[in-house]
Amino acid sequence: MRKPGSMKGLEDLGRVRLSQNFFFRDFLHSEIADFYRIPNIPEDPDLAIEAGRRLCQELLEPLEATFGRLHIRSGYRSPAVNRFGNENNLNCSTNAATAAHHIWDVRDFDGCMGAAVCIVVPWMLDRYHDESDWQRLAWWIHDHLPYASLCFFPKLWAFNIQWHERPKRVIQSYISPRGILTKPGMANWEGDHSEWYEGFPALRE
Repeated sequence: MRKPGSMKGLEDLGRVRLSQNFFFRDFLHSEIADFYRIPNIPEDPDLAIEAGRRLCQELLEPLEATFGRLHIRSGYRSPAVNRFGNENNLNCSTNAATAAHHIWDVRDFDGCMGAAVCIVVPWMLDRYHDESDWQRLAWWIHDHLPYASLCFFPKLWAFNIQWHERPKRVIQSYISPRGILTKPGMANWEGDHSEWYEGFPALRE
């Protein structure tokens, strides 16, 4: 697929089905793009679609099947949108750091494909209220899904979840306790963590 050069072309991209419940259009909204009128359109739609399908099929579908509807906060970002966000302190990393993350249509330094989305799980908001309760969901995902990285934020316990060809499986947070929750080499990375998510539903696929 060529980069959309018309509204019709963008409509066609939005209609691309990435998985059972997700279409590309679900991931195109951006407050930065809307407010500053920067087109949020991939330069390489085929790469974005391929990475997005893996993200949706392997991570988002199991999450939605298990916990119910997900709220998408930030999905795909074009290099232009992400660059503007980074240069204007709008909570965006550099394009180099965001490739194969929120920028789905650019491979990373190692030539790997990846995609990330920031989501909220309403099921969690309805049941847990302590600041540190985000760890419950983090450990559930760690034990059940092939994520590449997770990063949790204070508002609504929103978190970035990434699919990547070479997953590092690192969890970090800007909520207490801040920093790295786990990564390869840490004592808590392996093993069973079910004591953290007692009462959670079983994985549904």
